Amino acid sequence: MRRLNISHITEYLFSSPVSLLPHRLLLRPRENHNVRIESSILDISPAHTVQWKRDVLDNSVAIVCFTEPSDRLHIASNVVIQSYEDNPFDFLMDDYAVLHPFDYDRKEQAELAPFQQATYPADRDRVQGWLARLPQSRPIQTFTLLDRINREIANHFLYQKREEPGVQSPALTLARNSGSCRDFAALFMESCRHLGLASRFVSGYLYSAALEDCNASTHAWAEVYLPGAGWKGFDPTSGEVTGNRHIAVAVSSHPETVPPVAGSYQGPSGTQPILNVSVKVSEFVS
Repeated sequence: MRRLNISHITEYLFSSPVSLLPHRLLLRPRENHNVRIESSILDISPAHTVQWKRDVLDNSVAIVCFTEPSDRLHIASNVVIQSYEDNPFDFLMDDYAVLHPFDYDRKEQAELAPFQQATYPADRDRVQGWLARLPQSRPIQTFTLLDRINREIANHFLYQKREEPGVQSPALTLARNSGSCRDFAALFMESCRHLGLASRFVSGYLYSAALEDCNASTHAWAEVYLPGAGWKGFDPTSGEVTGNRHIAVAVSSHPETVPPVAGSYQGPSGTQPILNVSVKVSEFVS
Protein backbone atom coordinates (compact mmCIF):
# COMPACT_ATOMS: atom_id res chain seq x y z
CA MET A 1 0.00 0.00 0.00
CA ARG A 2 1.25 3.48 -0.88
CA ARG A 3 0.04 6.71 0.80
CA LEU A 4 0.29 9.84 -1.32
CA ASN A 5 -0.34 13.50 -0.63
CA ILE A 6 -1.65 15.50 -3.60
CA SER A 7 -1.51 19.29 -3.49
CA HIS A 8 -3.05 21.19 -6.40
CA ILE A 9 -3.24 25.00 -6.27
CA THR A 10 -4.77 27.13 -9.02
CA GLU A 11 -4.72 30.92 -8.77
CA TYR A 12 -5.99 33.60 -11.14
CA LEU A 13 -4.93 37.22 -10.58
CA PHE A 14 -6.97 40.00 -12.22
CA SER A 15 -6.01 43.67 -12.70
CA SER A 16 -9.36 44.73 -11.25
CA PRO A 17 -12.32 43.02 -9.53
CA VAL A 18 -14.41 40.74 -11.77
CA SER A 19 -17.59 38.74 -11.34
CA LEU A 20 -16.70 35.07 -11.22
CA LEU A 21 -19.24 32.79 -12.89
CA PRO A 22 -19.77 29.17 -11.71
CA HIS A 23 -16.68 26.97 -11.91
CA ARG A 24 -16.53 23.20 -12.35
CA LEU A 25 -13.77 21.41 -10.44
CA LEU A 26 -12.45 17.90 -11.09
CA LEU A 27 -9.86 17.54 -8.33
CA ARG A 28 -11.04 14.65 -6.15
CA PRO A 29 -9.51 11.24 -7.08
CA ARG A 30 -11.79 8.40 -8.10
CA GLU A 31 -12.24 5.94 -5.24
CA ASN A 32 -12.48 2.18 -5.84
CA HIS A 33 -11.26 -1.09 -4.34
CA ASN A 34 -7.66 -0.02 -5.04
CA VAL A 35 -7.85 3.66 -4.02
CA ARG A 36 -9.22 5.14 -0.80
CA ILE A 37 -9.34 8.81 0.17
CA GLU A 38 -7.98 9.32 3.66
CA SER A 39 -8.58 13.07 3.83
CA SER A 40 -9.64 15.83 1.46
CA ILE A 41 -9.54 19.61 1.98
CA LEU A 42 -10.74 22.18 -0.54
CA ASP A 43 -9.85 25.82 0.19
CA ILE A 44 -11.40 28.44 -2.10
CA SER A 45 -11.63 32.21 -2.09
CA PRO A 46 -13.45 34.61 -2.54
CA ALA A 47 -16.75 33.83 -0.77
CA HIS A 48 -18.64 31.02 -2.43
CA THR A 49 -20.90 28.02 -2.13
CA VAL A 50 -19.98 24.46 -3.21
CA GLN A 51 -22.26 21.72 -4.48
CA TRP A 52 -20.85 18.23 -4.96
CA LYS A 53 -22.27 15.77 -7.46
CA ARG A 54 -21.40 12.64 -9.45
CA ASP A 55 -21.58 12.90 -13.22
CA VAL A 56 -22.72 10.19 -15.64
CA LEU A 57 -19.29 8.49 -15.51
CA ASP A 58 -19.16 8.66 -11.69
CA ASN A 59 -16.56 11.43 -11.59
CA SER A 60 -16.73 13.54 -8.42
CA VAL A 61 -17.54 17.12 -9.48
CA ALA A 62 -17.60 20.29 -7.37
CA ILE A 63 -19.71 23.17 -8.70
CA VAL A 64 -18.54 26.44 -7.15
CA CYS A 65 -20.74 29.56 -7.22
CA PHE A 66 -19.20 32.83 -6.05
CA THR A 67 -21.09 35.43 -4.03
CA GLU A 68 -18.86 38.50 -4.34
CA PRO A 69 -16.54 40.14 -6.92
CA SER A 70 -12.80 39.73 -6.53
CA ASP A 71 -9.49 40.45 -8.23
CA ARG A 72 -8.18 37.03 -7.19
CA LEU A 73 -9.44 33.46 -7.48
CA HIS A 74 -7.68 30.91 -5.28
CA ILE A 75 -8.48 27.17 -5.42
CA ALA A 76 -6.37 24.81 -3.30
CA SER A 77 -7.03 21.08 -3.07
CA ASN A 78 -5.11 18.83 -0.69
CA VAL A 79 -5.88 15.11 -0.71
CA VAL A 80 -4.27 12.12 1.00
CA ILE A 81 -4.97 8.75 -0.62
CA GLN A 82 -4.17 5.11 0.01
CA SER A 83 -3.34 3.17 -3.15
CA TYR A 84 -3.32 -0.65 -3.15
CA GLU A 85 -2.55 -1.32 -6.85
CA ASP A 86 0.78 -3.04 -6.17
CA ASN A 87 0.75 -5.34 -9.21
CA PRO A 88 -0.95 -3.89 -12.31
CA PHE A 89 -0.55 -7.23 -14.13
CA ASP A 90 -2.63 -9.17 -11.59
CA PHE A 91 -5.68 -9.72 -13.79
CA LEU A 92 -7.24 -12.37 -16.01
CA MET A 93 -9.16 -11.75 -19.21
CA ASP A 94 -12.12 -13.79 -20.38
CA ASP A 95 -11.05 -16.51 -22.79
CA TYR A 96 -12.94 -15.06 -25.75
CA ALA A 97 -11.04 -11.76 -25.49
CA VAL A 98 -7.51 -13.08 -25.09
CA LEU A 99 -6.90 -12.85 -28.84
CA HIS A 100 -7.68 -9.84 -31.01
CA PRO A 101 -9.91 -9.26 -32.91
CA PHE A 102 -12.97 -10.17 -30.83
CA ASP A 103 -16.49 -8.85 -30.25
CA TYR A 104 -17.64 -7.71 -26.83
CA ASP A 105 -20.38 -9.69 -25.12
CA ARG A 106 -23.82 -8.57 -26.31
CA LYS A 107 -24.82 -7.70 -22.74
CA GLU A 108 -22.06 -5.07 -22.59
CA GLN A 109 -22.16 -3.68 -26.12
CA ALA A 110 -24.72 -0.94 -25.47
CA GLU A 111 -22.74 0.49 -22.54
CA LEU A 112 -19.41 0.26 -24.37
CA ALA A 113 -20.59 1.66 -27.73
CA PRO A 114 -19.85 5.35 -26.88
CA PHE A 115 -16.27 4.38 -26.05
CA GLN A 116 -15.79 2.65 -29.42
CA GLN A 117 -16.88 5.57 -31.59
CA ALA A 118 -14.15 7.65 -33.20
CA THR A 119 -13.59 10.94 -31.40
CA TYR A 120 -11.68 12.32 -34.40
CA PRO A 121 -13.39 10.73 -37.44
CA ALA A 122 -11.49 13.00 -39.85
CA ASP A 123 -8.23 11.40 -38.64
CA ARG A 124 -9.34 7.83 -39.31
CA ASP A 125 -7.19 7.23 -42.41
CA ARG A 126 -4.11 8.74 -40.76
CA VAL A 127 -4.50 6.60 -37.64
CA GLN A 128 -5.22 3.50 -39.73
CA GLY A 129 -2.10 4.09 -41.81
CA TRP A 130 0.05 4.48 -38.70
CA LEU A 131 -1.32 1.29 -37.14
CA ALA A 132 -0.76 -0.62 -40.38
CA ARG A 133 2.97 0.12 -40.15
CA LEU A 134 3.28 -1.47 -36.71
CA PRO A 135 4.57 -5.06 -36.79
CA GLN A 136 1.75 -7.40 -35.82
CA SER A 137 0.29 -10.75 -36.70
CA ARG A 138 -3.38 -11.70 -36.74
CA PRO A 139 -4.73 -13.00 -34.53
CA ILE A 140 -2.58 -11.44 -31.81
CA GLN A 141 -2.88 -11.49 -28.04
CA THR A 142 -4.99 -8.48 -27.08
CA PHE A 143 -2.69 -7.38 -24.28
CA THR A 144 0.38 -7.77 -26.51
CA LEU A 145 -1.25 -5.52 -29.11
CA LEU A 146 -2.09 -2.82 -26.55
CA ASP A 147 1.34 -3.00 -24.96
CA ARG A 148 2.95 -2.65 -28.40
CA ILE A 149 0.93 0.48 -29.26
CA ASN A 150 1.61 1.93 -25.81
CA ARG A 151 5.37 1.42 -26.11
CA GLU A 152 5.47 2.56 -29.73
CA ILE A 153 4.17 5.98 -28.74
CA ALA A 154 6.44 6.21 -25.69
CA ASN A 155 9.57 5.16 -27.58
CA HIS A 156 9.14 6.93 -30.92
CA PHE A 157 7.41 10.21 -30.15
CA LEU A 158 8.98 13.28 -28.57
CA TYR A 159 7.35 14.40 -25.35
CA GLN A 160 6.72 18.14 -25.09
CA LYS A 161 5.03 19.83 -22.16
CA ARG A 162 2.42 22.15 -23.65
CA GLU A 163 1.00 24.94 -21.48
CA GLU A 164 -1.74 25.98 -23.92
CA PRO A 165 -5.19 24.44 -23.35
CA GLY A 166 -6.74 21.79 -25.55
CA VAL A 167 -5.66 18.47 -27.02
CA GLN A 168 -3.90 17.88 -30.35
CA SER A 169 -5.78 15.72 -32.79
CA PRO A 170 -4.16 12.32 -33.42
CA ALA A 171 -3.36 13.39 -36.99
CA LEU A 172 -1.48 16.43 -35.71
CA THR A 173 0.45 14.35 -33.17
CA LEU A 174 1.41 11.92 -35.93
CA ALA A 175 2.45 14.76 -38.24
CA ARG A 176 4.56 16.46 -35.58
CA ASN A 177 5.80 13.19 -34.07
CA SER A 178 5.52 14.94 -30.70
CA GLY A 179 3.01 15.97 -28.08
CA SER A 180 2.10 16.16 -24.42
CA CYS A 181 0.71 13.40 -22.24
CA ARG A 182 -2.87 14.32 -23.13
CA ASP A 183 -2.00 14.26 -26.85
CA PHE A 184 -0.43 10.80 -26.54
CA ALA A 185 -3.44 9.56 -24.56
CA ALA A 186 -5.77 10.82 -27.31
CA LEU A 187 -3.71 9.03 -30.00
CA PHE A 188 -3.67 5.78 -28.00
CA MET A 189 -7.40 6.01 -27.30
CA GLU A 190 -8.27 6.69 -30.94
CA SER A 191 -6.03 3.79 -32.07
CA CYS A 192 -7.87 1.43 -29.72
CA ARG A 193 -11.25 2.57 -31.01
CA HIS A 194 -10.11 2.04 -34.58
CA LEU A 195 -9.34 -1.56 -33.56
CA GLY A 196 -12.81 -2.02 -32.05
CA LEU A 197 -11.65 -1.75 -28.43
CA ALA A 198 -13.58 0.40 -25.97
CA SER A 199 -11.27 3.08 -24.56
CA ARG A 200 -11.57 6.28 -22.56
CA PHE A 201 -9.46 9.28 -21.59
CA VAL A 202 -8.19 9.62 -18.02
CA SER A 203 -7.09 12.82 -16.28
CA GLY A 204 -5.21 12.64 -13.00
CA TYR A 205 -1.80 12.76 -11.36
CA LEU A 206 1.46 10.84 -11.54
CA TYR A 207 3.76 10.18 -8.59
CA SER A 208 7.51 10.23 -9.24
CA ALA A 209 10.00 9.97 -6.39
CA ALA A 210 12.54 11.90 -8.48
CA LEU A 211 10.16 14.88 -8.71
CA GLU A 212 8.84 14.75 -5.15
CA ASP A 213 10.42 18.09 -4.18
CA CYS A 214 9.66 19.79 -7.50
CA ASN A 215 6.58 21.34 -9.01
CA ALA A 216 4.78 18.57 -10.89
CA SER A 217 1.75 18.77 -13.18
CA THR A 218 -1.44 16.94 -13.93
CA HIS A 219 -1.14 13.83 -16.08
CA ALA A 220 -3.24 11.98 -18.65
CA TRP A 221 -3.43 8.43 -19.97
CA ALA A 222 -6.07 6.05 -21.35
CA GLU A 223 -8.02 3.03 -20.19
CA VAL A 224 -9.22 0.08 -22.28
CA TYR A 225 -12.08 -2.20 -21.33
CA LEU A 226 -10.81 -5.79 -21.24
CA PRO A 227 -13.52 -8.41 -20.59
CA GLY A 228 -12.85 -10.20 -17.32
CA ALA A 229 -10.35 -7.58 -16.18
CA GLY A 230 -12.38 -4.38 -16.50
CA TRP A 231 -10.93 -0.97 -17.34
CA LYS A 232 -7.13 -1.23 -17.50
CA GLY A 233 -4.88 1.80 -17.77
CA PHE A 234 -2.10 2.35 -20.32
CA ASP A 235 0.24 5.35 -20.14
CA PRO A 236 1.68 6.04 -23.62
CA THR A 237 3.92 8.80 -22.25
CA SER A 238 5.99 6.27 -20.29
CA GLY A 239 4.92 3.02 -21.97
CA GLU A 240 3.69 1.67 -18.61
CA VAL A 241 0.61 -0.24 -17.60
CA THR A 242 -0.76 2.04 -14.89
CA GLY A 243 -0.32 1.12 -11.23
CA ASN A 244 -0.10 2.86 -7.89
CA ARG A 245 1.93 5.76 -9.35
CA HIS A 246 -1.12 6.81 -11.34
CA ILE A 247 -4.01 8.55 -9.55
CA ALA A 248 -7.13 8.87 -11.69
CA VAL A 249 -9.37 11.89 -11.08
CA ALA A 250 -11.77 11.86 -14.03
CA VAL A 251 -12.61 9.72 -17.04
CA SER A 252 -14.34 10.75 -20.25
CA SER A 253 -15.17 9.54 -23.74
CA HIS A 254 -13.61 12.78 -25.08
CA PRO A 255 -10.21 14.24 -24.06
CA GLU A 256 -11.44 17.85 -24.04
CA THR A 257 -14.13 17.50 -21.37
CA VAL A 258 -12.26 16.89 -18.10
CA PRO A 259 -9.97 19.84 -17.25
CA PRO A 260 -9.25 20.12 -13.49
CA VAL A 261 -10.67 23.67 -13.30
CA ALA A 262 -13.16 25.15 -15.76
CA GLY A 263 -15.14 28.38 -15.53
CA SER A 264 -15.45 31.96 -16.72
CA TYR A 265 -15.82 35.52 -15.48
CA GLN A 266 -17.26 38.90 -16.40
CA GLY A 267 -15.09 42.01 -16.19
CA PRO A 268 -13.82 45.10 -18.00
CA SER A 269 -12.98 44.68 -21.68
CA GLY A 270 -9.46 43.41 -22.25
CA THR A 271 -9.07 41.89 -18.79
CA GLN A 272 -6.46 39.11 -18.99
CA PRO A 273 -5.78 37.21 -15.76
CA ILE A 274 -2.40 35.87 -14.71
CA LEU A 275 -2.55 32.13 -14.05
CA ASN A 276 -0.38 30.32 -11.50
CA VAL A 277 -0.63 26.55 -11.00
CA SER A 278 1.28 24.44 -8.50
CA VAL A 279 0.97 20.65 -8.31
CA LYS A 280 2.89 18.40 -5.93
CA VAL A 281 2.51 14.65 -5.41
CA SER A 282 4.57 13.16 -2.58
CA GLU A 283 4.75 10.20 -0.24
CA PHE A 284 2.62 10.97 2.81
CA VAL A 285 4.50 10.99 6.10
CA SER A 286 2.27 11.08 9.19
